[in-house]
Amino acid sequence: THPQLHIPISQTKASSSTSSFLTLFSSESIKNQNNMTSFTNFYESWFDHLQHLLHQLSSAPRPPTEPQHHLDLLNLVHKVMNHYSEYYTVKSLAADGDPLSVFSAPWATTLERSLHWIAGWRPTTAFHLVYSESSILFESRIVDILRGLRTGDLGDLSPNQFRRVSELQCETVKEENAITDELSEWQDSASELVNGFTDLNEKIRRLADILRKADDLRLRTVRRVVEMLTAQQAVEFLIAAAELQFGIRGWGLNHDRLRGNA
Repeated sequence: THPQLHIPISQTKASSSTSSFLTLFSSESIKNQNNMTSFTNFYESWFDHLQHLLHQLSSAPRPPTEPQHHLDLLNLVHKVMNHYSEYYTVKSLAADGDPLSVFSAPWATTLERSLHWIAGWRPTTAFHLVYSESSILFESRIVDILRGLRTGDLGDLSPNQFRRVSELQCETVKEENAITDELSEWQDSASELVNGFTDLNEKIRRLADILRKADDLRLRTVRRVVEMLTAQQAVEFLIAAAELQFGIRGWGLNHDRLRGNA
């Protein structure tokens, strides 16, 4: 058996290499009239650092053959999760200052925006990644697995892990649907604005709340998935997630350049 991540990632401290982002984009600077310019600059720096973290993940020893290797993998997982956490912290500050602009996601490419669910990726995407990566790795190592050899990777998920991932997926779908319904209600009340039956500032504040709920579910889903995995499996999951993000953004940038949108 392989030990899973028992250290609560949600309680880890920000790494020194990325905490500077929060200093540069404090609540004072992120809420000024250049709100979206500040956040777009932040996102570009954040995205560049994610690429650096992806290189570290890809270079990490897998499977870990020494205790230090295991600790190295754990530290990398924590660094990446802190990096994602800081992104949502700064994004929340931006949403407080300008919810409508954050909802339209001007920092993203047109392709990325076409795939968005409430200004970001759909939380249930995490489960599709787990299942697809597990299937690919299982098929590539099926001979070893049939011989009883344990690979320790995402293709070697235990029945208990599959059960827990499935249960979490059901919970996440319910939460995702509830937030979608809340957004639908918000959009359906547009006529109240035209007829003067509602306060515009209050309506925008409600949108900011919906954005926060969506981002909270996104981050919480990744954290809970990672905590169900071993260190090696978590690294592989985070590599797949980052590569998907880079791939879609790369295609989107190329598409926008060809059509003069960037």
